[in-house]
Amino acid sequence: MFAKLSKKNPKQLEKIYKKISEIIQDPHHYKNLRRPLQHLKRVRIDKSFVLTFSIDESMKLVIIEDYDHHHKIQRILR
Repeated sequence: MFAKLSKKNPKQLEKIYKKISEIIQDPHHYKNLRRPLQHLKRVRIDKSFVLTFSIDESMKLVIIEDYDHHHKIQRILR
C-alpha cells in the first residue's frame, strides 16, 4: 500500500509510520466511521489524508485498511 509513497513522498510515509505506532499504543482512542463501515476507525494524517484501520480483538491485531485523501473516504460514507 505504501510502496509508491516511499518513493514519491518519504516524509509523508514517516508521518504515517509515526501515526501507526500511536494507533498501536491505544487503538480504541480513534473515531469510528459511520455505517456501513462502523467496524473501521479513522485517523487523519496531516490535513488532507485519512488512514482507516480495524481492530481484531481476538488476535490483538491492528489492520490497516486504507489510506487516501479525505474526500475519497467521505464519498464512500455517503
